[in-house]
Amino acid sequence: MANKTITVEVKDLKKYFMLPTKKYLKAVDGVSFNIYKGETLGLVGESGCGKTTCGKTILGLYDATAGEVNFDGFSVHKKSKKERKDFTKRAQIIFQDPYSSLNPRMTVGDIIAEGIDIHGIHNGKDRKDKLFELISMVGLNKEHISRFPHEFSGGQRQRIGIARALAVEPEFIVCDEPISALDVSIQAQVVNLLIDLQKKKNLTYLFIAHDLSMVKYISDRVGVMYLGNLVEITSSHQLYRDPKHPYTKALLSSIPIPDPKIERNKKIIPLEGEVSSPINPIAGCKFASRCSLAKDMCRNQVPTLKEVDNQHFVACHFIDRI
Repeated sequence: MANKTITVEVKDLKKYFMLPTKKYLKAVDGVSFNIYKGETLGLVGESGCGKTTCGKTILGLYDATAGEVNFDGFSVHKKSKKERKDFTKRAQIIFQDPYSSLNPRMTVGDIIAEGIDIHGIHNGKDRKDKLFELISMVGLNKEHISRFPHEFSGGQRQRIGIARALAVEPEFIVCDEPISALDVSIQAQVVNLLIDLQKKKNLTYLFIAHDLSMVKYISDRVGVMYLGNLVEITSSHQLYRDPKHPYTKALLSSIPIPDPKIERNKKIIPLEGEVSSPINPIAGCKFASRCSLAKDMCRNQVPTLKEVDNQHFVACHFIDRI
């Protein structure tokens, strides 16, 4: 990856939310990674681990509590109002819920063209032609632009969301669990559409999901998050072939295998113990309360993300014992 161009650089990113009790919920607590031009970085982990918050903070939808996000060499959170507007042309998001993310009072054409109108990219006939191009690109028909979101299925609505994200010709897209609300039969269609669009337009993706099988299919590299921290990151092939972190091993052991004999005999690694609180986290590794390898050192000292193999980074004090 050394010779690849970095599109997004995340340095020690933190995002805390103030609760009514005046305590902080540490949704993202010191995350660092790079996303390279033209690649798909998958981000996985349990619900509540901070995946979506991380993605939205990278885009500037949330202000960062601390740390830095650089997009193409410029700091996202230090941009002026004009620079942020320009940034939104280059970086977009596909939301998880394909219904609540679409304005029910707007036609599909106006939803897709909202970014075009805000940035003044196309007018008149050019605007209409661009709408037809976008709607066809995602597999819908031209007559659909005059309809409203409630007239479409979940898969079709997500295609509308994808067309909206593509309307301003972005370079980078955060895909925030774009298939989790869809039927299984539709999920593969949407993922294949995203892959085709990436090839045609040289897009860079941050693909956030909890479906580990689909993440393996679409991602070049995969990062594993646990309670606001990144515990492992490497190539998709390497992660699924040789996971290092105890949490990653437990996570991957839960993936169903479509072969009854293998599924029946495979070993699932159970996770026991209490989940550490994101409000009052322990001083050390947040996974220590559920880890069979944990020692006193783990409970008192935060492990750093270090390279244990070629481009394979793991945050664990006892990586040599795994």
